[in-house]
Amino acid sequence: MENKIYLFDTTLRDGQQTTGVNFTVSDKMIISKALDELGVDYIEGGWPGANPTDDEFFNRDIKFNNSSFTAFGMTRRPSKSAGNDPGLNTLINSKATSICLVGKSSLFQVTEALSIDKNENLLMISESIKEITKKNKEAIFDAEHFFDGFKYNEKYSIECLMAAYESGARWIVLCDTNGGTLPNEIFEIVSRVTKEIPGKNIGIHAHNDTENAVANSLAAINAGAKQIQGTINGLGERCGNANLISLIPTLALKTDYQININKDKLSDITKLSRLVDEILNTPSKKQSPYVGEYAFSHKGGLHASAVEKNPETYEHINPSIVGNFRNVIISDQAGKSNLITQLNKMSINLSDDKINKILRIIKEKESEGFSYDTALASFEVLVRKEIGEIVDFYTLQKFRVTDERRWNAKGQLITESEATINVHVADEERMTVGVGNGPVNAIDSALRKALISFYPTLKNLKLTDFKVMILSSDKGTGAVTRVLIESTDDSNRHWTTIGVSPNIIDASYNAIYDSITYKLFHDLKS
Repeated sequence: MENKIYLFDTTLRDGQQTTGVNFTVSDKMIISKALDELGVDYIEGGWPGANPTDDEFFNRDIKFNNSSFTAFGMTRRPSKSAGNDPGLNTLINSKATSICLVGKSSLFQVTEALSIDKNENLLMISESIKEITKKNKEAIFDAEHFFDGFKYNEKYSIECLMAAYESGARWIVLCDTNGGTLPNEIFEIVSRVTKEIPGKNIGIHAHNDTENAVANSLAAINAGAKQIQGTINGLGERCGNANLISLIPTLALKTDYQININKDKLSDITKLSRLVDEILNTPSKKQSPYVGEYAFSHKGGLHASAVEKNPETYEHINPSIVGNFRNVIISDQAGKSNLITQLNKMSINLSDDKINKILRIIKEKESEGFSYDTALASFEVLVRKEIGEIVDFYTLQKFRVTDERRWNAKGQLITESEATINVHVADEERMTVGVGNGPVNAIDSALRKALISFYPTLKNLKLTDFKVMILSSDKGTGAVTRVLIESTDDSNRHWTTIGVSPNIIDASYNAIYDSITYKLFHDLKS
């Protein structure tokens, strides 16, 4: 198909070069299965022979329905025989159906980094590719440092590509290894390359060091390339690689190019993005195109009013196409339309007078430092209390928190927090003590002890994130503090609450109170 673009995912190999990322074999199995179900053309699983994790992964019984299982490695070593090179043989003998070899395509890199003769580098490329094709495996050549090399010595860089192509490589992938090439340069250079090698055999591997990896990938295919290499969420060394989560819906929805991913599968994109974040235990980027929590959020009152009438006024696609959703933000910039949209989501119908009153309350609270942009659970608690749908599940009488820093019996310096809390619940007075690794954790522990016998579902309440922001930095340690707490439970609910106070412990308690109230209200409803 002349207009077909092939997608090559290197999350499990190049994505693992991200600082702090170390996939387990189990992680790789889960991610590769999701990629295959999505329908990417190639899944690069890693570098067999380089580390025990990749060795074990390639030894697993992996069967893909839509994707070609790809192993990564390097060309034969200098002055060695391709047939007897241990690293190359490991790749060829693996369960991979295609093999991607990296080799230098820059004369500067050959002489400065490898310190070998330029003709020896050409032989390393050609002999390695021939060895792969001789064993009936698909050969892919990653031309490392190609764009910088092309600008340094065009003739030699083209010779490196031809050495791989004429030896039988299915794909010649042009790598912007240092990530410094701009889209106009990518287009011009790829256009020049396609005069030597057909575009149907050319790929692009872009790094994101100038925030242009996605743009560079699109520029390359517009110049004739037919394969794009990238990673989920743009993972990769330094600033990352081209983000397939952005590229896939862009190709499917914004261009005439054909990809192997059906449009009905695009709704899995958001889920896949968040799956990788969950595996890595990293927060999802809320402003990520297509899949971020804020990607289809509308804050300004004018925007929200227009979106209510016709979403196309401020949205480039329907968010449901990529598995995301529209969100109208409640804030001090919001108008009545924003508020009505959120009330409709909660199935709350109010008179205009009541709506105007709630809007005034929200704007007053935000002038004090509250922000309901993300803390929608606190917004819901505020509204339902105002209209009498929520009453207090308990009443706080008082709490006291102490911190003690001391040397323990092992000679280690430790700090422990202890909280004593008095609450009134179900006509009873309860006083409990909780110990934690900080004052907030201690308060949470003591509060649960007091409430759990009355509200057993609190056992599965988990506080998953805690964020603190200083709102009046000119006051130093006496500044007003905003606390955001993210919570989850066993019902797969996820919500965020807020607390604001000059006292960080008081702000934290207020956010915990809203979290508990939100959960207990919805537990009773269900």
